[in-house]
Amino acid sequence: MSEPRKIVIVGAGLAGATAAGTLRERGYAGEILLLGTDTHRPYELPPLSKGLLMGNTDEPDWVHDEGFYAEKDIAFSSGATATKIELGARLVHDDAGGEHRFDRLVLATGSRPRSLPVPGGDLPGLRTLRTLDDALALRSAFKDAGRVVIVGAGWIGTEAAAAAREHGAEVTVVDQVGSPLLAVLGEQVSEVFKGLHTEHGVNWRLGEGVAGFTGGPDGVTGVRLRSGDELPADVVLVAVGAAPRVDLAHAAGLELSDDGGVCADAGLRTAAPDVYAIGDIAAHFHPRYGKRVRVEHWSNAKWQGEHVARNLLGENEPYLRSPYFFSDQYDLGCEYRGLADPERDELVVRGDLASRDFTAFWLRDGQVAAAMNVNQWDDGDALKALVEGRAAVTAEQLRTADLKSLV
Repeated sequence: MSEPRKIVIVGAGLAGATAAGTLRERGYAGEILLLGTDTHRPYELPPLSKGLLMGNTDEPDWVHDEGFYAEKDIAFSSGATATKIELGARLVHDDAGGEHRFDRLVLATGSRPRSLPVPGGDLPGLRTLRTLDDALALRSAFKDAGRVVIVGAGWIGTEAAAAAREHGAEVTVVDQVGSPLLAVLGEQVSEVFKGLHTEHGVNWRLGEGVAGFTGGPDGVTGVRLRSGDELPADVVLVAVGAAPRVDLAHAAGLELSDDGGVCADAGLRTAAPDVYAIGDIAAHFHPRYGKRVRVEHWSNAKWQGEHVARNLLGENEPYLRSPYFFSDQYDLGCEYRGLADPERDELVVRGDLASRDFTAFWLRDGQVAAAMNVNQWDDGDALKALVEGRAAVTAEQLRTADLKSLV
């Protein structure tokens, strides 16, 4: 594979910016164009729902220093939207009328917050959390709010609930599921998070759906449940997940997966010659799991950005890393590695759920499918090795043995 003269990266989030930076680190001397819709330079998303929303910092974690892109001769076009891709002509069009030829193309267009198709779903003031500007505006709103309603009890919803409580707001979390984070953690571990938030004064309306939002031209004033109850609110945050931004890829004729991602092989290549997909949109074949996997976590964006840079320059290696993410809520910190199916996998707990000081393992066919350490920080390397190696162990070994000895 000859070195490309020009690489165009559509999407200037963590995945795209990391790919651009890694290309230069590996000695690539050709043209790099980084197209991003955000008016800020590339930043990482986790602090938006954690330290920044809490008020511990006023800035996110920037992917690179302010002068990096100019110093590395990376053409960074902020606030630019790619509008069309011509795969045959190898052209990307933007909303300013520009046409950008490429030898290789990386799609890293990320995700957008999902909305609820209910009456009032388009009311002004109805908030989502995806960008730096979203986070700063939401933090300001939390400081002034008496009552906050959060629709969605996933990671963004629970982290935002913790931040709103720290700012002194009365918080109610609404979700159709019976416990927060249920789909990811299963009933027993999800109850740990439910109890944590209950102790900090969060009100739950679980097992209930949203019928609509109330308000008018001046903004949203409440959430109406299907039960008929109405929850008045000064701030309403909709945190019901994210949808991959694949309109551009789909219009270009790229194949989409069942979960709406852009299909890619183990090396993150799409079926179109010299076109790659990374980050939230990439539904790539994962050799470890024997199926397509699409992951929306921070680590996936960063690691795939690094990985695709090497493959753009000819390495053609499969992407093998297991998913990883972390969360901070009140005095609880946790790290999760792997890909569990709580309805299918055997849960093994090392430590004490009640004290919120434990490590949870999910075993599938006698192998470690996933692990999550909660307020325990000494065994990270061992947990990574157990998950990456799909270690064959017993439940008793996980509960009692030195974890390093199982690797």
